[in-house]
Amino acid sequence: MEVKILENEPSKLKFEIVGENNTLCNALRKELWNDKTVKAAGYTIGHALIPRPIFILNATDAKKSLSEAIKRLKKTNKELRDKFKKVK
Repeated sequence: MEVKILENEPSKLKFEIVGENNTLCNALRKELWNDKTVKAAGYTIGHALIPRPIFILNATDAKKSLSEAIKRLKKTNKELRDKFKKVK
C-alpha cells in the first residue's frame, strides 16, 4: 500500500491510498468518526477499476487523530485474529 499526502495542514489532511478499496477505507472512516475531535472524515473513489481512494480528514489535530484511529484498528484486528485462532 502506498499513501500519497496531497494536503498537509494541522487541522486538515488529504491523502490518496493507492491500491486500496472500500474495505480499508470504510473501516478507517468509521473509526475516525469515533474520535470526538474529528469534524469530517470521508473518502471518494473516482473509478471502481482504478482503486485510488482520496481521503479527507478535518480534525483538531488531523495527524494525531489519524494515528490514533490506525492504532485502534490494529488493536481490533489483533483481537479478532486471536479470537479466530481460538475457534480453529
